[in-house]
Amino acid sequence: MSISKDGAVENARKDLAKRLKIDPSDVKEGSVEDSDFPDLSLGAAEDGEMSGQMITRGWRIRLEAQGKNYEYRADKNQVRAYKFKGKNYRI
Repeated sequence: MSISKDGAVENARKDLAKRLKIDPSDVKEGSVEDSDFPDLSLGAAEDGEMSGQMITRGWRIRLEAQGKNYEYRADKNQVRAYKFKGKNYRI
């Protein structure tokens, strides 16, 4: 099932709220931009993950919570937390 841009933002917001143990309403949308990523993992491979090397169109999602900025990356198939506390996560 394909993920829409709005669906990706909502998934990212819920994931960040869960990671920070806060209410999703406390996570604010900073920006959502169309982006080309260098590989199928959206440039956010998890430790040890191998990823096909082909340009992948998706969205760069920036969120704000508790005075800090966070980045998520998404396409129609997946959402990933980018460098959350130094690590990437596939949601």
